[in-house]
Amino acid sequence: MTWLAETAMLSQGWRRFLLLLAAGALAGLSVPPFFLLPVLFLAMPVWVWALDGAEHRRGWRRLFGPAFTIGFAFGWGYFLVGFHWLGAAFFVDGGWVLGAMPFAVAALAALIALFWGFASALAHLFWSHGWTRILTLAAWLAAAEFLRGHVFTGFPFDLLGYSLTGTDEMMQLASVIGVYGLTFLAPLLAMTPALIWPADDRSWSRRLAPFFLALLVVSLQLGYGWNRLAGNVSTERQDMALRLVQPLVYEHADFGNVDPVALVDRLVMLSDMRMDPSDQGLADITHLVWPESSLPFFLESYPDALARIARMLPDQATLIAGVPRRPLALDGAQPGQPPHNSVVAINSDGEIIASYDKAHLVPFGEYLPFAELFSRLGITQFVPGAEGWSAGDARRRLMALPNTPAALILVCYEIIFSGDLGEVSGAQFLLNLTNDAWFDGSVGPAQHAHHARIRAVEEGMSLVRVANTGLTFATDPLGRVTARLAPGEMAALDVRPHQKLSGTVFAQVRHWPFLIAVLAGMLVGFVASRRGRRRLQK
Repeated sequence: MTWLAETAMLSQGWRRFLLLLAAGALAGLSVPPFFLLPVLFLAMPVWVWALDGAEHRRGWRRLFGPAFTIGFAFGWGYFLVGFHWLGAAFFVDGGWVLGAMPFAVAALAALIALFWGFASALAHLFWSHGWTRILTLAAWLAAAEFLRGHVFTGFPFDLLGYSLTGTDEMMQLASVIGVYGLTFLAPLLAMTPALIWPADDRSWSRRLAPFFLALLVVSLQLGYGWNRLAGNVSTERQDMALRLVQPLVYEHADFGNVDPVALVDRLVMLSDMRMDPSDQGLADITHLVWPESSLPFFLESYPDALARIARMLPDQATLIAGVPRRPLALDGAQPGQPPHNSVVAINSDGEIIASYDKAHLVPFGEYLPFAELFSRLGITQFVPGAEGWSAGDARRRLMALPNTPAALILVCYEIIFSGDLGEVSGAQFLLNLTNDAWFDGSVGPAQHAHHARIRAVEEGMSLVRVANTGLTFATDPLGRVTARLAPGEMAALDVRPHQKLSGTVFAQVRHWPFLIAVLAGMLVGFVASRRGRRRLQK
């Protein structure tokens, strides 16, 4: 480790860049679905040591000097590993698009890595010796991650805090400080080896103390999680019975090739299938749920679909399904306005009684930033619909159907936004409809599913997740999976959501403790750096 510390401190130019790139890629293995937490304790100190040896520059150039490059290189490696699965979407269209895949993934990773570059540069402005420097870097990095999750609509995939959620016990701390709080804690703990090497005149006990303190914190986190799981064993369920259908609809990639008759036949067959001799099919079901893009056509183009659904559903049963929806005049739509990616509720009379239009669209997936520029280059969004998709109103996520516990509807990646889910207080459980078929064969669906589980822990509510090709499952309010279907399995799953908890700490205070801790860390770094400069001037 002494060799690694000295190499990181003394390297310059492209050698330092490659070293930080490799360290960042190693750190990327700490988050879902890999959860190799020990590698974070090896990778993060390299960033600290590199900043220890980074030369200072004067004026505005300090923000774009070596410290920025160090953070950018580390972040680029991290996000190349974390986001590599996005390239799987290019295989849907194939052809010449595949040639653009590595460049597109590398460009996205580089764009996100800019946040880490600026965090590194700002931390270096207030750099000092001793333990305060790791607190400073952790604070600025956590702030950068928070900004990444919010600015330009936000893209909070693979936050560093997910590295501390690898088991049911570890993820329970998210109910107190949320994933952003864990995002501050994770690098702070993982940087402690930087205080051990290289050797100095301190005793081994003093040098090792912060590292053992970090291990103690992880142990306390596990203990808290074990205690919380043991103390919450309620089996009370909501007064509803859901059947979740995982239909393997691949026609979503090209609306023009959809055969509505055959597709509805498949969905009806799966919905009313008997899974064992005692199964009554839909007779005992109150809610049937089909995933996002399960009907990849406009219902008005195949009117018989609603009639077939009405014939299938028992009295008082409701279908909740993901469909595209053309804006209506009542929405204030203008002629030519793009369609919505929607969730509709259909009763046994074949009537649409409620709907929610996805509010948080995926950049480059459902809408094209700087559309005029990219369209000239022949680049369009992945999800079909050449004219793009319209965003809905997030305030309408709460779906309260007659005689039904209110559900918070979250479409696809809307589930990854910690503390920004909408009207959570009125909901009894989370219902996530998604279509991860774009990323079959990659780690993307597993990563997305784990992010969803953490929302259940944060909010203290059951999660019901219905995916097109997987992962379809249900959790209790502690994020424990209670029932699931295998990826790629064409089947149905019957679940009854658990009652919500009285309220988690995070649900009550949200991000305020995190933001206060980050500001405190920045303040400590500022004071320590000022004191260090005064000592040098004497």
